[in-house]
Amino acid sequence: MTGQTFKVAAAQFAPVFLDRDESVTRACDIIAQAGDSGVRLVVFPESFLPGYPDWTWVTPNYSGTQLDALYSRLVDNAITVGDESTQRLCDAAKKAKVYVVMGVTERNDEASNSSVYNSLLYIDDAGAVIGKHRKLVPTGAERFVWAQGDGSTLDVHRTPIGRIGGLVCWENLMPMARQSLYNQGMEILAAPTWDKSENWITSMKHIAREGGVFVISCCTAMRMDVVPDELGFKEHYPGEREWINAGNSCIINPKGQVIAGPLSEEEGLVTAEVNLAENTAARRVFDVAGHYARPDVFDFFVRRR
Repeated sequence: MTGQTFKVAAAQFAPVFLDRDESVTRACDIIAQAGDSGVRLVVFPESFLPGYPDWTWVTPNYSGTQLDALYSRLVDNAITVGDESTQRLCDAAKKAKVYVVMGVTERNDEASNSSVYNSLLYIDDAGAVIGKHRKLVPTGAERFVWAQGDGSTLDVHRTPIGRIGGLVCWENLMPMARQSLYNQGMEILAAPTWDKSENWITSMKHIAREGGVFVISCCTAMRMDVVPDELGFKEHYPGEREWINAGNSCIINPKGQVIAGPLSEEEGLVTAEVNLAENTAARRVFDVAGHYARPDVFDFFVRRR
């Protein structure tokens, strides 16, 4: 697609919290909306399916009964690659002719079936799953929820619209994880996140410039009333809080310039026109995986077992 302009999007929406089936229905509707808008690639937020477990940041660890119930509900509503939920997403992507990067909580059905990963699911515009990535290190309190991924899923996917890679939230701050994707020629970085801060956007600008890549930073915009009262953990938030997360999704070009967004306290598609010729132009002076790599000085190795 180098030299051709096409549209990409960050889907800043809230799921139907901890309800996998209804959240998949909402995701399919958003994919259809993206396709109708001429979008070729749409990125969803971190753990859109079935919702980001923000309770782990606010619920005291001594509240074991509450935490157990929340974790059990999360696991029960997690996805496994190849299940009915995955197939519904694939069908939606095929019908809309859209590439999809979906943030999911993924159940470890290959083992105990009781642990979960913070994962990205890649679906092409023909409705096929072309890959997944499991977040290497859950951040802070997330370690009470998600297991650690490994190097076997640090992949960049070559597609007709470019080489697409992804890292989840603060995993993007890991220099070696980024380098592993740069070394595979990544052109578009999907960066699903829960971080809405100005510091996060600053980091995304740096990463776009560092890698000479387009960055699609996608966060959930979620009001307090999205969380069912029956789950209980809303009592731990301070004051009369209206928004659990304001979103601030944005799209950044290879020069580190924000070209769409940030969108705050509002749901919607954040869209931008991209042209991969800009990647090559940005790397003329600084190419982190090319003439600036210095393999005579540095060794780089990813353990993919």
